[in-house]
Amino acid sequence: MLCISTSPPDLAGQLARQLVEEALAACVNVLPGARSVYRWKGEIEEEAESLLLLKTAENRVDALESRLRQLHPHDCPEFIVLTVDGGSEEYLTWVLENSRSREEPRG
Repeated sequence: MLCISTSPPDLAGQLARQLVEEALAACVNVLPGARSVYRWKGEIEEEAESLLLLKTAENRVDALESRLRQLHPHDCPEFIVLTVDGGSEEYLTWVLENSRSREEPRG
């Protein structure tokens, strides 16, 4: 699973749809209403953002990060990979099947 934040918040839905359409993620949860406070270039910044939780196969992480850098407007977009230690076998299989590249064989 990956975490990504977006600003402006309306970009979240566009990113989510594109990444799922391109099979880089099987599912993206968009959590609007986040407020981020952070230091950037020596200044304290604060802005409204949306948090995206992306489910993808481990072998798709590099391609997803590369595509995110093309689509995201920030110079340094948040991109955090969280390891999944377990879960429903049925759901995890679904994630793998729905985040395959178009070149990979199904099933």
